[in-house]
Amino acid sequence: MREVRFRDPAGTIRTGEWLDDSEGERERSDGSDIGDAGGRVRFGDRIYSTGEIDVLPPCEPGKIVCIGRNYADHAAERDSEIPDRPLLFLKGPNAVASHESTIELPAGKERIEHEAELGVVIGEQCRNVSEDDAMTVVAGFTCGNDLSNRDDQRVEQNWVRGKAFDNAAPLGPVLAPPEEVPADAAIRLWVNGELRQDGSQSDLIFSIPELIAEITTHLTLEAGDVILTGTPEGVGPLVDGDEIGIAIEGVGTLRHSVRVP
Repeated sequence: MREVRFRDPAGTIRTGEWLDDSEGERERSDGSDIGDAGGRVRFGDRIYSTGEIDVLPPCEPGKIVCIGRNYADHAAERDSEIPDRPLLFLKGPNAVASHESTIELPAGKERIEHEAELGVVIGEQCRNVSEDDAMTVVAGFTCGNDLSNRDDQRVEQNWVRGKAFDNAAPLGPVLAPPEEVPADAAIRLWVNGELRQDGSQSDLIFSIPELIAEITTHLTLEAGDVILTGTPEGVGPLVDGDEIGIAIEGVGTLRHSVRVP
């Protein structure tokens, strides 16, 4: 069952079931949902259309651990070498944004780019986790967008301005059980209906167990923390008014828009 956090019409935060294809959700080839106002959510004996509720991020991470250059084709398009160990950087809770949100990008920048990514949501506090045990600490998978301010990323080492600005990590719309997401799950991103990224989880340089083992060697992961596992080739610039759809096989489609102040 794919879980969705949402705020109901009375303002109460709930966790419900995102209904599958047989119950009204389908996807167009451009990554946008059709059906009952973009999808339906079951909570108890009540079914809501997504137009009636606010879909929230699938978790409340204390930190987001991001992985750089974890696809060989993306490293190549950035004219960068493939790393010999996972490249790690952080985004804070301020970076989280939700499904169907409109994200205000930093002003005065020439190039802010999209990066579609598979997000791994951690289910329990953990440290020094072995590769063999890594999947036991995973609560599920979600879609993410590692929005990247290239203007500042190019000139700083720690990437705070480049990667960790407000709402730079849209997540959602659901938390999908790992067993429902294929090992070769397709990861795709559209901008205004145009396909820009088309990759697969199977192309990761460092697998999810390898990432968890490496990260927890150095820091404790908490329940709700997220690992963004890297992006395939095809990253590109965003402009005012762009509509983004990120679809991951077995998870669903995260949609959001951007505006430039």
